[in-house]
Amino acid sequence: MPGFDAYCDLEGAVKGAVFYNEPMARHTSYRIGGPALLYVECASLSDVGRCFEVFADHGLPWCVAGKGSNLLVSDEGFKGAVVTLGSDFKHFSFPDEEEGESLLVAGGGVILSNLAQSAFKGGFAGLEFSVGIPGTLGGALFMNAGSAEEWMGGIVESLTVLRPGEGLVRYGASDLPWGYRRSGIPAGEVVVEGRLKVAKGHLGQIRAKMEASLKRRRSTQPLTVPSAGSVFRNPPGASAGQLIESLGLKGYAVGGARVSELHANFIVNEGAATAADVVAIIMHVRKRVKEEYGHELQPEIRFVGFS
Repeated sequence: MPGFDAYCDLEGAVKGAVFYNEPMARHTSYRIGGPALLYVECASLSDVGRCFEVFADHGLPWCVAGKGSNLLVSDEGFKGAVVTLGSDFKHFSFPDEEEGESLLVAGGGVILSNLAQSAFKGGFAGLEFSVGIPGTLGGALFMNAGSAEEWMGGIVESLTVLRPGEGLVRYGASDLPWGYRRSGIPAGEVVVEGRLKVAKGHLGQIRAKMEASLKRRRSTQPLTVPSAGSVFRNPPGASAGQLIESLGLKGYAVGGARVSELHANFIVNEGAATAADVVAIIMHVRKRVKEEYGHELQPEIRFVGFS
């Protein structure tokens, strides 16, 4: 059993915790998902490097999950390993300079919304748009998370990834082809650190922008029920949510999953949804939008454990 053999090789060989047959419903914002063969909380760079070696030795596929905020894991689970970044990747430091643009250095495991709040408390502007965005900095950088007007790529000075078999690699912001919900970071590279451009600002203005951003999210997104955020990327020149709503699909349900009545580009778990329920809604919505408008909606969420 390659999964159990890999578990034995990692147990005690890494500083972080290692779990075998770990239910992914415990680790996703959807609260959905069967077991991953391995779930490893990597406490350090050496932990991540050791994991890569063991996964390669046993032929195990793997993926990285931050807070699981944009994942849909199959009901059957994932016949591979899930890696999450632990203690050494949760540190951040703000610059000492009182004036001018400066660099915030943060690990890939830092919770993005906490980072935005810490920036505010320190009087640093630049991260206001990210308040309320779920997940970790590493995940936000990888998918270039943001709002309609601002996104992570706009404040990046550089970032560092761990490339399996090669080690640490640094990208300058201009080295990556930033685009809508994509950074261009190759799949299989793990974002371990980001260097972000911030500047001293006026506390009142920072607070006002953050409060406006939070108010907009709370009034337009179903933040009180489990979901994975926006399901589809916006097609060119259109809004996925508006297209879905125009077809009368708000409230469309399969099993325990439903298209949100608040925002049609969210599919929520009403308490007992399965991954199969969510996939059925996704397929139905894509079919209807394609038939009516000719747009082939592309999922924004990541699918894990599906063939």
